[in-house]
Amino acid sequence: MTTAALQDISALADFGIEVPSWAYGNSGTRFKVFSTPGVPRTPFEKVADAAEVNRVTGAAPRVSLHIPWDYVDDFGKLAAFAADSGVALGAVNSNVFQDDDYKLGSLTNSDPRIRAKAVAHHLECIDVMRATGSKVLKLWLPDGTNYAGQDSIRARQDRLAESLQEIYAGLDDDHRLLIEYKFFEPYFYTTDIPDWGTSLLHCLALGDKAQVVLDTGHHAPGTNIEFIVTQLIRQNKLGAFDFNSRNYADDDLIVGAADPFQLFRIMHEIVSAGAHLPESGINFMLDQCHNIEPKIPGQIRSIMNVQEATAKALLVDAVALDEAQLGGDVLGAHAVLMDAYNTDVRGLLGDLRESKGIDRDPVAAYARSGYAERIESERIGGNQASWGA
Repeated sequence: MTTAALQDISALADFGIEVPSWAYGNSGTRFKVFSTPGVPRTPFEKVADAAEVNRVTGAAPRVSLHIPWDYVDDFGKLAAFAADSGVALGAVNSNVFQDDDYKLGSLTNSDPRIRAKAVAHHLECIDVMRATGSKVLKLWLPDGTNYAGQDSIRARQDRLAESLQEIYAGLDDDHRLLIEYKFFEPYFYTTDIPDWGTSLLHCLALGDKAQVVLDTGHHAPGTNIEFIVTQLIRQNKLGAFDFNSRNYADDDLIVGAADPFQLFRIMHEIVSAGAHLPESGINFMLDQCHNIEPKIPGQIRSIMNVQEATAKALLVDAVALDEAQLGGDVLGAHAVLMDAYNTDVRGLLGDLRESKGIDRDPVAAYARSGYAERIESERIGGNQASWGA
C-alpha cells in the first residue's frame, strides 16, 4: 500500500466507535431469546467483553450503559474497572419501556404521577452520569398509540415538551441530552417521536445541550438517510449516530450487512463535513442485538465494517468530485464516488492497525486469543444477562 493512501485514511486512527453493553447479553425475537455460552452475568463482565473488542480493534474506547439493566451498587467502582480494562463508560441510556406503568406512555402519559416517575428515572440516569464521568444522556421514547382517538396527539406532544424541559433542567453544564427517533414500534398508529423533524423540534425548543440521535434502523424503507445526516450536521444537531443494519424494520443486524453501499454513502456525507473527527463531538456507536451470531465477533465485525466504509469515504477524490459537480458531469461525479467505493481498503486498514501495534486482522486475533474459551469455562452459574435484564 502506498504511503499517500495510508495518509488519506490516517484520520481513522482517532475514530472511535462506542459499543453497547446490551450487545454482549442474550437476545432474540419476540418468539425466543437464545442462550449462548460465556454470556456476561454482570455489568462488570459486559465491560470486560467490550474491553476485549477494543483490544483487538483499537477502535472501541467507550461502553454505553443501560439503566436499570446495568445498575450496580457502586458506579464509581464500575468506572474504575472500565478504566483499568482500557475503556471508558460512555452514554447512559434510559429505559421507559419495561414497566407496567408505561403501558399507555411514559413522558407523554396523561397521568401526572406516571410522567413524574419517568422524569425521575431520567434524573437518576443523570446521577449515574455524574458517578461514571459520562457526559451523555440518551433517550429513546417508545411512547405512542395504537388506535385513532386513543389519546390526543397534540396533548401528548405538550406533555412530552414539559417532561423534556424537566429532564433538561437537571443536566450539568457539560452534559448533553440526545433524543432518538423511530418511525414505528412498539405502537402502530402514532409514535410520539417518529422522525428526525419531531426530535429536532424538541431539541431546538430545549437548547444547545439537546441534539438528535440518528439510528440507521429507525427509518421507513427507501428513506435517504444521508440526506437527514447532512441536514442535522448543518444545524449542529447531530449528536449521535447509531450503527446497525436492517432489511425490513429495526432488525439490529451487523452494520453494513444488508446495504454496505448505503453505509458508504452515509459516511461520505459525514467525512465531507469533517464530522468524523473527534472535535465534531458526534458520538458514533453500535446499537445492535446479536440473536444468532456470537456476541463479541459480531461487535468486532461491525467495527471493521464501519472502518471500511469510512476509509472508502476518506479516499473519495474531493477535488475531482467538486469539479464534476460544478461542471454538471452527472456520471463523472457518480464515478468518483464509485471509484472510492470499489477500492479494497482492507490492506490499508491492516497497515493502519499495525502502525498502532494491533494485529492486522481483529477477527483472527480474537480467535487466537482464547478469550471465548476462557469465558465459557469461567462464567458458570448465576444469571446470564439477557435482553431486558
